[in-house]
Amino acid sequence: MEINQEKVLTTKTRKALDDSDFALPGRRYPIHDLAHARNALARVSAYGTPEEKKKVRAAVYRKYPELRNGKEDFAKLLMESREV
Repeated sequence: MEINQEKVLTTKTRKALDDSDFALPGRRYPIHDLAHARNALARVSAYGTPEEKKKVRAAVYRKYPELRNGKEDFAKLLMESREV
């Protein structure tokens, strides 16, 4: 499902996301766009268990391989994350 990339994920938009747009079961850690994927990495790093960290990182890097090892082109990714 194509969802507009937003800074704020509303309840309505969140409910419209596919389960595959979340890093963990229970629809936890949305990763439907680059901004939310990066946020998921930050949140799980700060608050997740070691097992959650492993699973979230794997899901994010599978969907956004350019985030692995900091090899992202920030200007390009910023522009992509702002496209509507």
